[in-house]
Amino acid sequence: MISPSDSDSLPTLPRHVAIIMDGNGRWAKKRGKLRVFGHRAGIKAVRSAVSFSVKHNIESLTLYAFSSENWNRPQQEVSSLMELFVFALDNEVKSLHKHNVKLSVIGDIGRFSSRLQERIRRSVELTAGNTGLQLNIAANYGGRWDLVQGIKQIAEKINSNELTLEEINEVTVGNFINLSQQPEVDLVIRTGGEHRISNFLLWQIAYAELYFTDILWPDFDETSFEGAINAFAKRERRFGGTPDDAEVGS
Repeated sequence: MISPSDSDSLPTLPRHVAIIMDGNGRWAKKRGKLRVFGHRAGIKAVRSAVSFSVKHNIESLTLYAFSSENWNRPQQEVSSLMELFVFALDNEVKSLHKHNVKLSVIGDIGRFSSRLQERIRRSVELTAGNTGLQLNIAANYGGRWDLVQGIKQIAEKINSNELTLEEINEVTVGNFINLSQQPEVDLVIRTGGEHRISNFLLWQIAYAELYFTDILWPDFDETSFEGAINAFAKRERRFGGTPDDAEVGS
């Protein structure tokens, strides 16, 4: 699944890449197949993205696998996605562990079946001590949900006198949002031709560069990923400043 290579390198690498994996259904439809075939084909693209990230020493990779809005899809497709999730965990986690990848799953997994929750728990536990790529799978995740959960935790801290209102700032809020212990997202990639965020990592991508491509997710390979990285390398990141500020800080 993964073939690390110390000799491979790219300039100006992002520390944290997040990907909205879009286009599986359309990929299948173009081939006269059911949408689930596209989701299955998308697993290969996940392997490719993980392999690329490992080879180029990207610290964190976050993949949008299943949004909180995806429950609105036809029941047959949702059921197929859940089975595919179980299949992927059973068949991929050993390879991830072998290559020192640390897996985490972010989102409200309590809505999943007990069978799937157990697979997630075992997979995360197996890779917990790994020190290589941090692979985050966003499953039943929504950016608004993430913010609400963080606000609730802060309110509980205030009620128990562990925090005061005066102590609440951007850093404090960020500490209660998912992925707070990882580098901020530098680059968001969305495949499939759509130009929107779809409730993904709303807090975490505040200053991220956005890269949209018409490539459907099952066709997104390491060459496609390299194209996104090369585009990122040409961006001038100002973080709210002016071009002169960027030069001074570079």
